[in-house]
Amino acid sequence: MTNKLGNLVLDRWVDGDGDGTLLSSAVTGEPVANITSTGLDFAEVLNHARTVGGANLRKLTFHERGEMLKALAKYLMEHKKEFYALSTETGATRGDSWVDIDGGISTLFVYSGKARREMPNDHVYLDGPPEVLSRDGTFIGQHIFTPKLGAAVHINAFNFPCWGMLEKLAPTLVAGVPAIVKPASSTAYLTELMVRRINASGILPEGALQLICGSVGDLFDHLNCQDTIAFTGSKGTAEFLQQHPRVIGESVAFTAETDSLNSSILGPDALPGTPEFDLYIKEVTREMTSKAGQKCTAIRRIIAPATIAGELVEALAKSLGEIRIGNPANKDIDMGALASQGQRDEVRDRVDELSHQADVVYGGSDDFEVIDADRDKGAFFMPTLLHCEKPLTSNTVHSVEAFGPVSTVLPYTSIDEAIELSRLGEGSLAGSIITNDDAVARELILGTAAYHGRMVVINRHCAAESTGHGSPLPHLIHGGPGRAGGGEEMGGIRGVKHYMQRTAIQGSPQTLTAIGSRWIRGADENDPGVHPFRKTFEQLEIGDTFVSETREITLEDIQHFAEFTGDTFYAHTDEEAAAKNPFFDGRVAHGYLIVSFAAGLFVDPDFGPVLANYGVDDLRFAQPVNYGDSLKVRLACKQKTLRAGTGYGEVRWDAEVTNQEGDTVAQYDVLTMVATDEQWASVQ
Repeated sequence: MTNKLGNLVLDRWVDGDGDGTLLSSAVTGEPVANITSTGLDFAEVLNHARTVGGANLRKLTFHERGEMLKALAKYLMEHKKEFYALSTETGATRGDSWVDIDGGISTLFVYSGKARREMPNDHVYLDGPPEVLSRDGTFIGQHIFTPKLGAAVHINAFNFPCWGMLEKLAPTLVAGVPAIVKPASSTAYLTELMVRRINASGILPEGALQLICGSVGDLFDHLNCQDTIAFTGSKGTAEFLQQHPRVIGESVAFTAETDSLNSSILGPDALPGTPEFDLYIKEVTREMTSKAGQKCTAIRRIIAPATIAGELVEALAKSLGEIRIGNPANKDIDMGALASQGQRDEVRDRVDELSHQADVVYGGSDDFEVIDADRDKGAFFMPTLLHCEKPLTSNTVHSVEAFGPVSTVLPYTSIDEAIELSRLGEGSLAGSIITNDDAVARELILGTAAYHGRMVVINRHCAAESTGHGSPLPHLIHGGPGRAGGGEEMGGIRGVKHYMQRTAIQGSPQTLTAIGSRWIRGADENDPGVHPFRKTFEQLEIGDTFVSETREITLEDIQHFAEFTGDTFYAHTDEEAAAKNPFFDGRVAHGYLIVSFAAGLFVDPDFGPVLANYGVDDLRFAQPVNYGDSLKVRLACKQKTLRAGTGYGEVRWDAEVTNQEGDTVAQYDVLTMVATDEQWASVQ
């Protein structure tokens, strides 16, 4: 008997009713599992996510959610061996599986780090600085992000059963939103195994993750405005789902990653014999054969100078001829099988369509060698290269995607023509340019960037470390305009924001300080009774303020600073020249002299909980300081971020330097590390 895939719903594993659909190995054609979600109560699935999962996740801060992802990533790393073993049934080689499994887990690590470094240890994410809305500053505005109170429905594609889930899951969980994952059926058995391990770990809180193996049934009928849909698949399916009455009526957020006829442009300078030409052959070959071409970012259109099209085809044919096809469990194999025989048949049909306007110049045959496997029982397909002589007037090559190891050479006669050919794809997830001419790179980027979600320029200088044309990275957005779906995923914290609501809040500085946990000028200034540098992280309160004594700036101070530092810019050393400057009346103090003297005015020198100053942000000099002016500093505790387990927290101080008239001459944020109670007690 074959294994029936389970559905993780309401924090328990449930079998769907009936036998469901039989899933077969892409390599042998043998049964692997049955899949069905019939009989599930999808309204209850959504309700559980919202009421249990969401509530549990929102109790955690961004940093705690980041720590949760880190723990989960470490746990999954311990179970990689069994993921790799099952991954071969999907047709994936070890290299393909590395991208899917290790790539997915590394995305968890990246988002864990970003959550802890770039977000506060809080429940509210502030979007930009406050906006002053009134003359006296008593009424201000602030944009904030808070978690949506619904569920994230993740509908994933078959080609990356692990990465496809984890790249959506990571930013969702950081945002504090529960996920309902629906993998594509043909490779769902690998996703299900990973979710079983995730669930067994006990790391995620109850309700944070549910899995549907099979149809989503009537789930869409129960969506509301707090829910989010993240879809990866065909453009036709995306459009069908986007038109669901509930999605339209509730304005359900919908981000899509769909079809993409990605192009790679070879620059006119990259002639045979150059490093760039060789890089291009290597890059196209890899993109055509990695994951058997079943990548949404794979190169489908090869845009190259017409003058070398023949040599390019010859070089690519030779490179593709060296690809060994067969059982992906065999370490000597370069390319495995497509995900299913149905997928193989669909690719064959798409090649037939393309051949109406392009010539097959390599491959396209059903008679090819398959190593250590039965070609007819598995879903194997030969790498196939086409050449279109008149690409500007051939619509098919710009509209039909063969989702396999298939690509078409499109010759161009000018840079403008190359740009037009790239645009004819009507929107792509990824584009690449291989050239050693930066002027050409700039012209191509400016001409094509609007049609791409991501572009990479590769040449001899960066190739060794480049991630290549088709590798989405969690730091950068993954998505694209037009036929690519118009959505975005990942992109660092941008991906987290997709699952949160941006709200403009208005009120007094004190009220907004309380909401955002970041002190705003005009809010209450607390007299801590002691210098705030004498207080531990826990003892410090937002708004604790220190006001310094004054210090007069003398001509001797300015002269000494100039000589001591070597900064003898005329504005500080030449009275006559400085007076000619429209901004000054005469010699003025250095900006960094002001900052240095300010530190001397507000720093408490004795050993204390403040461990180190690690930077200054947003430094601005508001107006000149002349000799004879007197300065003082107001220093307020602006924001606190605990670094759990380190013994310290990061404290941001708002520093404002004013002159004898009360006018601001400089303002900036001082960043310090402050010991916790426990750490401070241990070092005294």
